[in-house]
Amino acid sequence: METKEIKKIFAAAEDFLPINGTDFIELYVGNAKQAAHYYKTAFGFQSLAHSGLETGNQNYDSYVLVQDKIRLVLTSPLKAGTPVGKHIDQHGDGVKAIALWVDDATYSYQETVKRGAKSYLKPETRKDKHGEVVVAAIHTYGETIHYFIERKNYQGVFLPGYERWETSYQPAPTGLKYVDHMVGNVGWGEMNQWVDFYARVMGFAQLISFDDKDISTDYTALMSKVMSNGNGRIKFPINEPAEGKKKSQIEEYLDFYGGPGVQHIAVATDNIIETVTAMQSRGVEFLNVPSSYYDTVLDRVGSIDEDLEPLKQLGILIDRDDEGYLLQIFTKPVESRPTVFFEIIQRKGAQSFGKGNFKALFEAIEREQELRGTL
Repeated sequence: METKEIKKIFAAAEDFLPINGTDFIELYVGNAKQAAHYYKTAFGFQSLAHSGLETGNQNYDSYVLVQDKIRLVLTSPLKAGTPVGKHIDQHGDGVKAIALWVDDATYSYQETVKRGAKSYLKPETRKDKHGEVVVAAIHTYGETIHYFIERKNYQGVFLPGYERWETSYQPAPTGLKYVDHMVGNVGWGEMNQWVDFYARVMGFAQLISFDDKDISTDYTALMSKVMSNGNGRIKFPINEPAEGKKKSQIEEYLDFYGGPGVQHIAVATDNIIETVTAMQSRGVEFLNVPSSYYDTVLDRVGSIDEDLEPLKQLGILIDRDDEGYLLQIFTKPVESRPTVFFEIIQRKGAQSFGKGNFKALFEAIEREQELRGTL
């Protein structure tokens, strides 16, 4: 990756780090080898790098997958009683780390800790024959951490300690391009605490706020605020539960995950119809919305470039803001616990997050909760 000047688009963000983009997302999983096969087969990721017994790593087994600008790291313990294993026991498979690509990891660490972040990993330089990477990390909500990754002096495949993962099985990509945003679920009354954290500690700005009047159905509700860095490449909506007649999706997540954590990863595509068609054909399950949603959707959002029928057949939702429109769809949870899921999003100018779809989406989630007996 080459560093280049990145335009600041949100003036309210102090943006003192700055952040170039998402470097990788690390999930702790029960069986990294099998999880890697799933994300390759179902999502179209490609093999990139591996760290494990074969590379001299006696503690954990990690597989790195790539699709365009998205890197997933899937990590499993090799022995009992490890921190990785304890995390999986507590939370199930889930996101441990959101790694941020920065020009200066030491500066990023020092500035965030100075502003109140709790240290997870002091800056350290990791080297191999391909150069060096500076890595540091801070704690965020729950047991989630942010790595700061400085790789301007590194030419290797991923990080020191990893070797290229060569495999004959390389399914075709599905058109996923980059991480659009990542959503964190936090506990009752904790949303503003973490909104303040991202503003004060990391220099982010609040873009949008949704209260329980915006995000509610007849039964459940939640509140959400969206934080972004200055260049808009890192967006973190933060959700908390709100009072409703029944248990909300956020409460269900907190119960099964065992506390706050990353709820979903939104990944962008340039052609959502092709991407979702490919993913469905490979076995990815998406939430279903009633066909009646499409009877009036164009009255609400106006004209769009796409034919409505394929969107209806796939269950893709549509919303519009002042900048344009977006197309989005959500997978069912990809783990045994009803926790982590993915969003596929195509932006046609819109910078928002699908407020007009909240009711239809949450009713779809409630139908799944009812099947699970957790509503």
